[in-house]
Amino acid sequence: MKNYIKNQVKLSFETKQAIYENEKLLNDIEKVSKLCVELYKNNKKTILAGNGGSAADAQHIAAEMVGRYGFDRPSLPSLALTTDTSALTAIGNDYGYDKVFSRQLEGMGQDGDLFIGISTSGNSENIINAFNSAKDKNITTVALTGRDGGEMAKLADIALVVPSNSTPRIQESHILIGHIICDIIEKEIFGDGVS
Repeated sequence: MKNYIKNQVKLSFETKQAIYENEKLLNDIEKVSKLCVELYKNNKKTILAGNGGSAADAQHIAAEMVGRYGFDRPSLPSLALTTDTSALTAIGNDYGYDKVFSRQLEGMGQDGDLFIGISTSGNSENIINAFNSAKDKNITTVALTGRDGGEMAKLADIALVVPSNSTPRIQESHILIGHIICDIIEKEIFGDGVS
């Protein structure tokens, strides 16, 4: 069993190594971080959504923005569209589950905000619909995916595609990427910047 555990850790290392060596992905993470810094300086917000484990990731990243990541500082506006059970169940009941995020974006998203849709496959229909709603409102879209990026990578303004076909490895890497973005935002706005 210990060898199995070690192999799981090794597979996680290998995925992170693939990210480390992927210049396009690193450049896109930097681009998203800079966009977030600028939108926060202009009193806009980040909005996130995902299903299942990706819903938890959306909430985790939003909480880092609203609360804190590495040090005490003023709160930043960030919203996970996965937390309001009344809205989710009402929209799901009245319009269908594929509209649970797009309908919320229609009501709460504003020109200049940034929407991060999280899906390991990149093919979650409710996230794809949210991307379409975001475009209608001039909201920048970021796909946080894996595998080949799926349909989301084609629709998003920026696609952060983890180079893996393994759902657990993709999810682990999504949190790594989310943490890097949070760290850069915090240091650029409230700290000494990132060198």
